Amino acid sequence: MSKGTLKVKCIGLHESGKGIVKIKGKEYLVPRLLAGETAIVDMKRTKYKTFVNLVKVENESKERVKPPCIYYGECGGCQLQHMSQQAQDQFKQKLVEDLLKPFGKVNRILTMKAPYHYRNKVHSTFAYGKKKEVISGIYQEDSHHVIDIDKCLIHDPKADEIIETIKGFMKSFKMHPFDEDTGRGFLRHVLIKRGFATNQVMVVLVTSTNVFPGKNNFIKALRKVHPEISTVIMNINNRKTSVVLGNQEIVLYGKGYIEDVLCGKRFQISAKSFYQVNPIQTEILYNTGIEMANLKGNETAIDAYCGIGTISLIVSDKVKKVIGVEVNKDAVRDAIRNAKNNQIKNAQFFNDDAGDFMVKLANEKKKMDLVIMDPPRAGSDEKFLSSLVKLAPKKVVYVSCNPVTLKRDLHYLTKKGYKVKEIQPVDMFPQTAHVECVVFLEL
Repeated sequence: MSKGTLKVKCIGLHESGKGIVKIKGKEYLVPRLLAGETAIVDMKRTKYKTFVNLVKVENESKERVKPPCIYYGECGGCQLQHMSQQAQDQFKQKLVEDLLKPFGKVNRILTMKAPYHYRNKVHSTFAYGKKKEVISGIYQEDSHHVIDIDKCLIHDPKADEIIETIKGFMKSFKMHPFDEDTGRGFLRHVLIKRGFATNQVMVVLVTSTNVFPGKNNFIKALRKVHPEISTVIMNINNRKTSVVLGNQEIVLYGKGYIEDVLCGKRFQISAKSFYQVNPIQTEILYNTGIEMANLKGNETAIDAYCGIGTISLIVSDKVKKVIGVEVNKDAVRDAIRNAKNNQIKNAQFFNDDAGDFMVKLANEKKKMDLVIMDPPRAGSDEKFLSSLVKLAPKKVVYVSCNPVTLKRDLHYLTKKGYKVKEIQPVDMFPQTAHVECVVFLEL
């Protein structure tokens, strides 16, 4: 063993999917290591952090499989491809059970039949490679180094094909990738969204400037190879930032949006609107939550964090009235348009902070039967939860994309008189460490 390498044993798995090892009494995380395995690792200390990297597994777990992806290990997109599918399911089940056991029994995780090529939204970063060639792909974990990827096993294959075509066109169209260090260059990112039910495709070119010579010929050439492209948008981002999209948008071709069908409802999706990336599992997730609520049809429901109105419109058939609340102005505009397009008359949308909105309702002594909440990864803040308690709906459906913050929020709600009735994990992101849950609570 060379200097810096040592032998370790993996004592368990962290919620990130990394293996936990102990070195001199201190716990460290090692990517791609499984519980029970012994391995040779390499320790690197930087000013801020110690990295422990896997050199070689000495005795392999029976759960270990050869990752099907050739970029696995370099790219940070997936964390669990070295685990068998069964082991992935068990890891997610155990993670949710360990965190949420105090609140009741956890149902068996709802898995995905075909756990690949499920992402309907694909983002690729463009840069120069070592030999000054154009590359496109994903940032390496914990870095701004782009790994050149021509296809990804969890992406929609059509999106990867379009990105490869764009990369191939760049030289002849004199398009240079943007260089973060010098601030020179044109193309920063390409974002592709596809409606799985409609087959409509949106291409978003994220550029450093709004000057695009030869744009009409470029679009013509791109659509000749990929006639299924329904709209092309240029998004201008000239800021020094790791945020992908800028504020200015120019529609170069088509309507500037695509449509998709989810749970029988049709949705318009713009470049910036949030729409779940795995439509197959989203239908399962949303339908499960709505079934849990056991609705009679005479209820008034609030969809907090409603986005473009997906859950609001899907639940609208089952309730008397649904009110969607969303802080993002563009999303509310999309939600209103989506309700109109689906001829839904019992849905109303408000551009407001969901917590403030519910406090207003409580102060006006308004009664709500159900609150559906689907917060971001950080979970809900105490301000929102206290407003929920003040409003006191009989039923709450909590859709969570992070079981750690879900546990914290359930703690708060169960202390304030709510009881957890059902917990259902759903595997929305196979091959990654993420797991979604839907939880039903009653007052």
